[in-house]
Amino acid sequence: MGRTNATYRDTLRGLENQWTDYRRGLRRDEQDQFDRLFEYARSHADASGYLNHPEPMYALLVSIALEQEAQLEELAVRIETLEEAIDGRNDEIER
Repeated sequence: MGRTNATYRDTLRGLENQWTDYRRGLRRDEQDQFDRLFEYARSHADASGYLNHPEPMYALLVSIALEQEAQLEELAVRIETLEEAIDGRNDEIER
């Protein structure tokens, strides 16, 4: 017995193909960013496949949002670390 439904990765490939004309209309740097969004979606394809939602775009969008949330969290930690380092230097200068 074979699969009756396409895998999420196959569906994601199909979605990416549907957006080819849109991608082509973007500037070069935006095309790279657009490609990165689909990379984010591919990195969460296993979880999206478990969802098996009838509308695969939802899983794609949540995957992108999840990846961007992780990046925001990482940047917030880096900013906090840099601010602490600056504050430490300012304290040393004041002494």
